[in-house]
Amino acid sequence: MTTPAATEHRSAAILSIGDELTLGQKLDTNARWLSQQLVDLGISIIEHVTVPDDLDAHAAALARLAPRCDLIISSGGLGPTADDLTRQALAIAARDTLVHDADGERQIRAWFAARARSLAPINLTQARRPSRGSLLENKHGTAPGLFSTIESASHRCDVFCLPGPPREMMPMFDASVRPALRPPEGRVIHTRVLHSVGLGESDLAQRLGPLMDRSNVPLIGTTASGGIVSIRIRYEGEAPRERARALVDAAAEKVMQLAGDYVFADGHDSLASVVLRTLKERGQSIAVVESCTGGTLAEELTAIPGSSASMLGGWITYSNQMKQTQVGVPTELFAQGAPGAVSREVARAMARGGRDRSGASIALSITGIAGPDGGTPTKPVGTVWISLAHASGSDTRRFSMAGDRASIRAWSCTAALAMAWQHLAGRSHPLLRQLEAHAE
Repeated sequence: MTTPAATEHRSAAILSIGDELTLGQKLDTNARWLSQQLVDLGISIIEHVTVPDDLDAHAAALARLAPRCDLIISSGGLGPTADDLTRQALAIAARDTLVHDADGERQIRAWFAARARSLAPINLTQARRPSRGSLLENKHGTAPGLFSTIESASHRCDVFCLPGPPREMMPMFDASVRPALRPPEGRVIHTRVLHSVGLGESDLAQRLGPLMDRSNVPLIGTTASGGIVSIRIRYEGEAPRERARALVDAAAEKVMQLAGDYVFADGHDSLASVVLRTLKERGQSIAVVESCTGGTLAEELTAIPGSSASMLGGWITYSNQMKQTQVGVPTELFAQGAPGAVSREVARAMARGGRDRSGASIALSITGIAGPDGGTPTKPVGTVWISLAHASGSDTRRFSMAGDRASIRAWSCTAALAMAWQHLAGRSHPLLRQLEAHAE
């Protein structure tokens, strides 16, 4: 169970295995983590592939990828049950046979003995490996990893197969895979990500103009998700790491000159983390009052470590009665012919009431129609009012959100946090296109 030697690895593919992934029942976080590790080493990722627990599909994916890259890293399919087919698929793709590994069996038996658990015969299938391959020690579970090669007359691809659970996969990568990797000498991949809100992806592309030419070095591209447009800057080449970093930073400066008013974060920060950090630095606080989002905004804020330094709490005022009794929305706003729960007046009263009752520096409120029912000709599904109450008054806006119920709720939280960020950053521009607002 020794870590194998490896040839130079310039390019890699990430292979994820499992019905739960192809059916959308589970999010594939392993591929993202593995890609980040390899890119940091200067190894280019050519493809991410997900296959079900199907032997033919799995073996075919390995056979297709192997001639195209120097390295394949897979996760999943190493358990003891009938749907764990990584061992067989690797043997087929490598034109090899499976053999029983005595050292692997000893490791598995020791794992069960250390926990005073009985060993079922089925677990010993995890000690099987391709005859020309080797097992990788698993100190955190029963499934050893695998190493083998898929070779042709002119090309060799190294294949590492790791367990699916991240608590087993990550330590095995660090202990057995990372030391065996041979990234190209002098090759550097350096990246930086800027996050923006308030501009649609096409609007942002127009602002950046020639910077997004695909022949540029570094390369600049954008991706949009949930109202956030991320600007991704990547250098990939032979320059010294310091030079690569300088080139990426210079490109980021140009981006900031053209779109800086809309950029709220650099790296892994989110809107929620930026809002909370700014409040903490100023010794200020926030509270929330939610109706249609049902606590989702509070969840986003409290998911940030250390959020208690600025996040005081909030209310889920789903019913009109709760809006009245908990945050003091005037009763007459719900009378016949009055504006009603989804209105500028109620959103503003919710935010002001939340700020007054909590003592927070700012308060955000959200009230709307998330659907799929409840819309009217004058207030269709997707109508959302958001208000920000602060020491100088309030800012209340009407949004027309598109999508299903989950999307409308998620976009509403993004819009609310964007309003808070704009206020704290002193930005006065409207939220455009993706977060279409009608300021009141």
